Amino acid sequence: MKRLFTMDLHDYDEKFSRFTRPSVRGIILNGKKVAMVYSNKYDYYKFPGGGIENNEDHINTLVREISEETGLKVIKNSLREYGSVLRIQKSRFAENVIFEQENFYYLCNVENSVNSQSLDDYELDEGFELRYVSADEAISVNRTHDHTDYDTMLIEREAKVLEFLVKDGLL
Repeated sequence: MKRLFTMDLHDYDEKFSRFTRPSVRGIILNGKKVAMVYSNKYDYYKFPGGGIENNEDHINTLVREISEETGLKVIKNSLREYGSVLRIQKSRFAENVIFEQENFYYLCNVENSVNSQSLDDYELDEGFELRYVSADEAISVNRTHDHTDYDTMLIEREAKVLEFLVKDGLL
């Protein structure tokens, strides 16, 4: 998969140990709108998806995560690679650890029905909600609203991916 860009804060010592957490993200288009997960608590948009668990493959992880976060059911044979984003920074949770995350983005179609979400505790706390929004709206919210210093790299990563989708004529 082609790498779209790298985000590296260079806020760590190369001698630190590395924790890698690959993840997958779904790009679900509906006309000129895109399905995003909105955090009511921190006021930002993100693509549905999450970390790969227990040696899952990308497809099964993506199907599971999109279902859990949005209630949407991915049509597996619709999946197409879009690109990846590498994120590197000092861990927010552990001392002397570098957090490295390759985020793999896939274009995908979903069935018309929406089932109930199955959110983790932190996702419930954030008030995750499925919304179809324009790229301009999501980019504006992510770049201009106060997110109370929540994960700024995650929020900016999603805005940049939206800009790529616009540039490529998909949104």
